Amino acid sequence: MHHFMSKASRRVLYSAGVLYRSASCSSMATKHYFSVVPTLQRNLGSMQPAPRNFFKWGSQEFCRNLSFATGFAPLKEKPLETILDVERAKTKSPEELADIWDDFHLGRGHIGISMKSKLYHLLEQRASDCRYFVIPVWKGSGYTTMFVQVQMPHMLFTGLEDYKARGTQAAPYLTASYYKEFAESKDLVLVRGDIVFISKLSDEEAKWLLEAAHSFYLNDVRYKLVERFNKQTREFEFKDVLQALEMPIL
Repeated sequence: MHHFMSKASRRVLYSAGVLYRSASCSSMATKHYFSVVPTLQRNLGSMQPAPRNFFKWGSQEFCRNLSFATGFAPLKEKPLETILDVERAKTKSPEELADIWDDFHLGRGHIGISMKSKLYHLLEQRASDCRYFVIPVWKGSGYTTMFVQVQMPHMLFTGLEDYKARGTQAAPYLTASYYKEFAESKDLVLVRGDIVFISKLSDEEAKWLLEAAHSFYLNDVRYKLVERFNKQTREFEFKDVLQALEMPIL
């Protein structure tokens, strides 16, 4: 179900109308945790693998009360110049820069993708209104569900099962940072994902997860599920997410 895309498709200059069929900060990330109201623990069911009717969202207050921890400080972004020769990058075309960025991160416990500026702004706008979501990642004969929390220019992913066990002390598995240095000059936003726990997510799984998250925020049809999760909790059905990703309902 998971695979790396070809170099041409890895340029990832997304079209917001595309439905993904196979729908990606630093060591500092482990110091910053998701904060979710305790009702999450009471409302979620088993996850090994998730059975039919896995989610029963019993309270409309669930999503309204989700928030970063009091006094949350955004992830300290690793400066782009410490990753990339920015001056040299200025001489590259958007396509060349996207390929260089992607190839640099392959097989390093990091994920590198890119997106057009217009789509980044759409992601930013929608994430400010709907900051949370859940995405299953296929593993073997079942899936692990990830909880997504967004505060641009950062996106964090942690295992829902870990949150159930550790609450606000559950560290993210994957963090993503967005670099806008070339947004105006090259119409390109660079995205770096850092895998915090390589035992939990492979590079391939992390890249798929990040791209899946983008698809739910950038595709108009899929975004309706994100809105429902955040604003109409009683109406949200996890099986709709599975169907959107063409995953079986176990």
